[in-house]
Amino acid sequence: MKLRTWARDLALGARFAVTGGRPGLLRTLLTATGVGFGVALLLLAASLPNMLFQREVREAVRAVDGSREVTAPGPAPFSTLDRTTTYRDDVVSGLLLQPDGDAPRSPGAAAFPRTGEMLVSPALRDLLDSPEGALLEERLPYEVAGTLGKDGLIGPADLRYVAHVDFLDTDNLDGRGERFGWSVPEEPKNAFLILLVVVACVVLLLPVLVFVATAVRFGGEQRDRRLAALRLVGADAPMTRRIAAGESLAGALLGLLTGAGLFAAARQFAGAFTLWDVNAFPSDVTPLPALAALALVTVPVASVAVTLVALRGVAIEPLGVVRDSAPRRRRRLWWRLLLLAAGAALLAPLMGRVSVTETSIDTVPVVTGTVLFLIGLTTLLPWLVEAGVKRLHAGPVAWQLAVRRLQLSSGTAARAVSGIVVAATGAIALQMLFQAMENEFALPTGADSSRAQVVVGFRGRTADEARDITARFARTEGVDEAMAVVESHVWRPGPPEEGEESAPSASLRVGDCSSLREYAVLPSCEDGDVFVLLAHGAQGSPDDARTTAVARPGATVALRDPHPPEDGPERPADGPRWRIPAGAKVVDSRPDPTGMYQYGVLATPSALDTGLLAEPYAQNMVRTDPAVPDAADRVRNTAAAIDPTAWVKDLKETERDAAFSSVRTGILVGSTPTMLLVAASLLVTTLEQLRDRKRLLSSLVASAPAAPPWPCRCCGRRRC
Repeated sequence: MKLRTWARDLALGARFAVTGGRPGLLRTLLTATGVGFGVALLLLAASLPNMLFQREVREAVRAVDGSREVTAPGPAPFSTLDRTTTYRDDVVSGLLLQPDGDAPRSPGAAAFPRTGEMLVSPALRDLLDSPEGALLEERLPYEVAGTLGKDGLIGPADLRYVAHVDFLDTDNLDGRGERFGWSVPEEPKNAFLILLVVVACVVLLLPVLVFVATAVRFGGEQRDRRLAALRLVGADAPMTRRIAAGESLAGALLGLLTGAGLFAAARQFAGAFTLWDVNAFPSDVTPLPALAALALVTVPVASVAVTLVALRGVAIEPLGVVRDSAPRRRRRLWWRLLLLAAGAALLAPLMGRVSVTETSIDTVPVVTGTVLFLIGLTTLLPWLVEAGVKRLHAGPVAWQLAVRRLQLSSGTAARAVSGIVVAATGAIALQMLFQAMENEFALPTGADSSRAQVVVGFRGRTADEARDITARFARTEGVDEAMAVVESHVWRPGPPEEGEESAPSASLRVGDCSSLREYAVLPSCEDGDVFVLLAHGAQGSPDDARTTAVARPGATVALRDPHPPEDGPERPADGPRWRIPAGAKVVDSRPDPTGMYQYGVLATPSALDTGLLAEPYAQNMVRTDPAVPDAADRVRNTAAAIDPTAWVKDLKETERDAAFSSVRTGILVGSTPTMLLVAASLLVTTLEQLRDRKRLLSSLVASAPAAPPWPCRCCGRRRC
């Protein structure tokens, strides 16, 4: 019987919400609009886990399977080389393939491209066809033969290409594969990142719930007058509260439909927007069923609960509402402070107990404490507003009307900004967490970007070739200076001694004097000089005694490993040797532009024939002119024109952890629609207040003094 009574009264309230004339219908539409914005954002939040999961699935599907090592050519294996590059601020992922036979197609490819052709993503195709992609087109010397489908992309804006080449060999490939599709197990995140994610979820979703709770209370004063009329015709107090809850329920249900429509419309444009380098296919923006059901059930239940709680302190009598006839009693403070104290009590014991080495946290106290603290701030705001306006009296007419309105009913004004308070407080908390954790995840690399901005590496280069490469970089537009060295190793001749697994070695670098000065403090340098470089125990370098056991003035060294590993290439037992001049100077190492301390032998070009070196490796350090736009991209183009397999690295003085950067990006993506919701809530709330207070505003306009007349055209005075 009680259930039937509730259903009857709720249905009657819903009928009043849609048949109460133009004012009632307008109030219901405002409520539905406000709730719809919140529901759309909740559904978007429920879709985020699936969207990120689908991106990871596509990343794993298009990766070359590395679970089985393929060392020899065959009918199916193919050679691969990852060629991910940077173009301005965008990352362009590339994969070079060289099949040994009938190799499988890469995911998203309708057919395997022919030699010299590439398949590109639609976003990359559009970029290459536009004037903005002219520099990038120079870097990709392949003919576009088609586009990659959805299965080979992580998002609609993914810039990716897959090219068929014929220049990969054992010296420049990443590996061999037989098929695509491999997922590397994800490393567990540390406790700091888990804490950041948990707090971010609470901070970003709580303003949404606050706004939904505020929206269902739009038009409260007009509703109270209608409920007083119901009391006059015989309805009791519980019945009027249930009818009021039915009105809010109708607005909430319409809001659910509105939110679902907004979400469905926004979902179709998911691929057209990129937030913080993240976008998704529309099919990936699908809410998890459990989270979607929770959001769709919570909103109507919350609308009924909020309305019933709001009416507990209102005495609705047949002749009027107490709220309009006399100032309400001052709000109680103790339970508001109790919420703040409870939240702080749950969070305080966690201070100093979360460590980077841990992989889990106690989630329940973190979530509960954060929610209680933010709700405590939200409930404290009405008390602060009421206490602040209590002693305000004198002033002009507009001031008195505004102050008197706040003194009689400050709840509406407090509710209008409660979501902003939660969002601002949460943003401050997140910012404090970011600042506290940044030192743990943003570590200095030691690189000196003032000495060089780009480092390029080439395999199998002699000193003459390195000199030519340096000249090409020097002629590149935007390059101030280019330096180069040829890197290799020297070994101690003879068999390994007792206790040694292999003959000891030391590094060897051959370059001109200006390039060698980037590695050592040289007292003087001329072509033909040789130096023995000691690192003096710098981090990552061996003991100097081990270096001088191989490389010292007057010592004879082997230019090829006299005892290569069993799986290495066969070499003659007696390879080329070189005697370090007795007059070679011993110099101290200095950090190179990459921040590393080097050791071993430094030689100028005429002191050694680099053609005798084992696996020579040329490294170029390039300093660009910051005033020239796209200087770094022009350097990358030059490197690709010299050797498509060359690697290019931008020198940065700090480097962020990949997991931290991913979490940071996710929080920034989530905060963007939350801030948009806050702006929308202010707009909808302002419209509702203007509609509800039109008589008060009309009185204000009527009492305002008339505007002074325009100045006279003939004399310029106000009055003629």
